[in-house]
Amino acid sequence: MSKKTKRVVVTGLGICAPNGIGVSEFWKNTKLGVSGIRFIPQLRELNFTCQIAAQPQVTEEHINARFTKLEQRGLNSTGIVYGVLAGLEAWEDAGLQYNDTPDYDTGIIFGTGILGVDKFREAIHKIDAGNTRRLGSTSVLQTMASGISTYLNSKLGCGNQVTTNSSACSTGTEAVIMAYDRIKSGQAKRILAGSCSDSGPYVWGGFDAMRILPHDYNDKPTEASRPMSATASGFVPGSGAGALVIESLESAEKRGAKIYAEISGGHLNSGGQLAGGSMTAPNGQAVRRCISKALKESRVQHDALSAINGHLTATKKDSEELYNWKRTLKIEAANFPPINSLKGLIGHGLASSGSMECVATVLQIKHQTLFGNVNASDVHPDIQKLIPKEAILQTTKKTPLQHIAKASFGFGDVNAVVIFSKFEP
Repeated sequence: MSKKTKRVVVTGLGICAPNGIGVSEFWKNTKLGVSGIRFIPQLRELNFTCQIAAQPQVTEEHINARFTKLEQRGLNSTGIVYGVLAGLEAWEDAGLQYNDTPDYDTGIIFGTGILGVDKFREAIHKIDAGNTRRLGSTSVLQTMASGISTYLNSKLGCGNQVTTNSSACSTGTEAVIMAYDRIKSGQAKRILAGSCSDSGPYVWGGFDAMRILPHDYNDKPTEASRPMSATASGFVPGSGAGALVIESLESAEKRGAKIYAEISGGHLNSGGQLAGGSMTAPNGQAVRRCISKALKESRVQHDALSAINGHLTATKKDSEELYNWKRTLKIEAANFPPINSLKGLIGHGLASSGSMECVATVLQIKHQTLFGNVNASDVHPDIQKLIPKEAILQTTKKTPLQHIAKASFGFGDVNAVVIFSKFEP
């Protein structure tokens, strides 16, 4: 394969989100502002302070459509379920075939933060009871971090790089950028990129203990996630998976694939947990550098962004994120592009958040429509000092879109920004 720099496009999408399983249902509910955040009785039983969360409503029908009866035996990793549902939808949406021999031009980069927590718990109890032989043959597959990329590849037969990345909340967006880099440099023709995150109390408990989750909304869960709001009181824990088939333009055109959008560029970096950066706080200088480098790689002028899909988790860091965008773009407040956050509808999916938000961003470009922010009518006063309130759309709006920046800033002071653009032949 030629090492010549290539144009990179998105040819397939898949999603397993708290507010919709499958792209059609997800996009419909996202446009309408339908929330996937719900009261979880189990969290009350376990004395959680925050008793709400966002998790995909997977049914037996969903499972039967993607997993054989043999595969369902002992299946107890929600992250793998979500990832397989999203990944296979994206694969089929791209019009790709299931391979009988390794396809050395196609790879998988599918990230996660923590996988198979419930399977781990099940295994620990069996081991402690002396029942090691009853663990089953899939315990390792369901609990190793790369279990999701391995599981997907058992169905797809990809022969290029097959791996799982892990960078906290930046994981999904990082996977997209890693795939973009590999294809652009000619090392692969196409890659299934995405991420997933387990659901359940054993994933969310640590955040509840940190007291960074909202606790006043247990009886009104859909109002709890409030990005950019003056009354935001913490992020709502979530889970799910998003997937994108990322491909060289040459390959996509050769096989007559539909094209959702082009990836113009992106950038990854870390603030080194210095200059104000820490395990839980970003180094603002590094965030600004990441945004600027992504725009430079994309050859998109700072004043040419049509919109921003931010990280924006509904914490006090939202104002800092807006400050970093404003300072980096260096444009008049009146010209600041519209900005939105999917987390108002699906909470913070942790490792899965970036990929689900990338899917939403690509859909916005494809349909030339920006989804509205929910629970953000009382814009935080510090944000109103930086940008016009009108930039925070309250309702879904049809509008011309050329370039959208998608950002993810993760625990550990790691950053990822990718620029999606309207495809122009």
